[in-house]
Amino acid sequence: MTLQFQSLNELDEVSRRLLDEAGTHRVWLFEGEMGAGKTTLIKALCRAVGVVSVVQSPTFGLINEYTTQQGEPVYHFDCYRLRNEAEALDIGLEEYFDSGNYCFVEWPERIEALWPTSYYQVRLSADDTGKRTVNTVISG
Repeated sequence: MTLQFQSLNELDEVSRRLLDEAGTHRVWLFEGEMGAGKTTLIKALCRAVGVVSVVQSPTFGLINEYTTQQGEPVYHFDCYRLRNEAEALDIGLEEYFDSGNYCFVEWPERIEALWPTSYYQVRLSADDTGKRTVNTVISG
């Protein structure tokens, strides 16, 4: 699927459409240049799945855990600062992926060998006017 949007006001609709397409896939891999809008889109997705905690980039902690209205955890990873895949294993990444809970992963290309067989890939790009393009791929 390919979606385009210009305004932050469109993010809730974009999120709904992505959630509909992803279906039961819980591991989401977000790719895109710095500033493409990965964290902003993840914030909108967290709202859409009912997260009640404050959503922010986990750049310094590598992982943030949020809670939905139903008490379900949602995990948000930022793999940008990982030096290697062993560090991802050290934080228990595979266990999170196997948990059945939403796992939103920024900079997944740094841990490509650890991707599960089933995932939802979201590629974001922005042009000079600020228009964002979202391309998705379902694997597994």
